Amino acid sequence: MSQSVRTRPEGSGQALSEAYDTALLDLDGVVYAGGDAIVHAVESLATARAGGMRLAYVTNNALRTPDSVAGHLTELGIPTGAEDVITSAQAVARLISEQVPAGARVLVIGGEGLRVALRERGLVPVESAEDEPAAVVQGYGGPDLPWGRFAEACYAIARGVPWYASNTDLTIPSARGIAPGNGAAVEVVRIATGAEPQVAGKPLPPMHRETILRTGAERPLVVGDRLDTDIEGAFNGEVDSLLVLTGVTDGAQLLAAPPRHRPTYVDADLRGLLTGQPEVTEADGGFRCGGWTARAGAERLELDGDGEALDGLRALCAAAWTAAGEGVCELDPGKALARLGW
Repeated sequence: MSQSVRTRPEGSGQALSEAYDTALLDLDGVVYAGGDAIVHAVESLATARAGGMRLAYVTNNALRTPDSVAGHLTELGIPTGAEDVITSAQAVARLISEQVPAGARVLVIGGEGLRVALRERGLVPVESAEDEPAAVVQGYGGPDLPWGRFAEACYAIARGVPWYASNTDLTIPSARGIAPGNGAAVEVVRIATGAEPQVAGKPLPPMHRETILRTGAERPLVVGDRLDTDIEGAFNGEVDSLLVLTGVTDGAQLLAAPPRHRPTYVDADLRGLLTGQPEVTEADGGFRCGGWTARAGAERLELDGDGEALDGLRALCAAAWTAAGEGVCELDPGKALARLGW
């Protein structure tokens, strides 16, 4: 289980695929990038699955349906069924269904993923504030979502209709770079109405609950590349996490992570599921991992030794997080990270 104030990455004598029964995997930045599989992802996941680990794919993107996501993964060489995909659309649909009458109408500001999820819960998607909706739900609708949809949401919210959001990620990666995400669209409606939505997606509890309900996981491991969604979601759900460095998080961001953003384990990519994790131990006034020793100096983090760069980063995490305690490490990591190639 996650601890309240983590001061170093943990070790594991077992391969993580053996120590945990289910991997709750983020997609973009973990399994694929720009639609293409990340190096080592396909074979690592196949090996973990063959060893008995269940694989579930957990995404904040409410636009795509589980069938669509499963089809994409299968095309990449990762056999996946719709039942293996959990989306923020499903989480927010369950949240709404618990607060409105069965069969209620819900105004949809978003894409097909939301409509499918609402129907699954016995709710009726509608397109206009004049359809007397019992709720408004907003999720990522893609780059072609008409501006008038935001106005439709505002008309209903102004009449007192409760407002829900699948997630509030401000950005979303695309093949051309970083684009506005659902969180940016939510801000448009928030500014216009002064209202606040109930939010379901990572890192909030409704998404974690949806994932556990659908997978039945007893010893889950959250696997992600983002500190503020994947790792914080694991922290909120009081489960362990693996941060992979194939996505948005870099070394400096990891060292500066506050407690809720500190992963249980850190590895380069999904091959980390198939191995044990090295212990980080106190040594020589600092922390040692592999061939590296890291200390918190007066103004900067100090790193000595050689060996695997990832071991050096783990040692640096211990020095930084210990120095920061419950806050954020403000020591300059520049020279120490430069030795590791970051």
